[in-house]
Amino acid sequence: MVRFLDDGRIELDTNGVERSMRPVALSRKNSLFAGSDDGAENWAIVASLVETCKLNAVDPQRYLAETLTRLVNGWRQSRIDELMPWCTRAE
Repeated sequence: MVRFLDDGRIELDTNGVERSMRPVALSRKNSLFAGSDDGAENWAIVASLVETCKLNAVDPQRYLAETLTRLVNGWRQSRIDELMPWCTRAE
């Protein structure tokens, strides 16, 4: 509640987040067959990144392609926070 009072941009309820996660919940059965615990964890990370992109009006496919390219080309670990979806310019 304190965060909500301090920052007027924060919504009081989580309806928007819950609605955005519904497609992920619908595909949960498919994720049971990820092949391993590591595969399921990787799937969860990618699903989380995709939903975060959507919440920040960033095209998930473009974001993932650009981010992976930057990482392969030697993006510095000390600047990894700059690659988060909310730091990406929506186009």
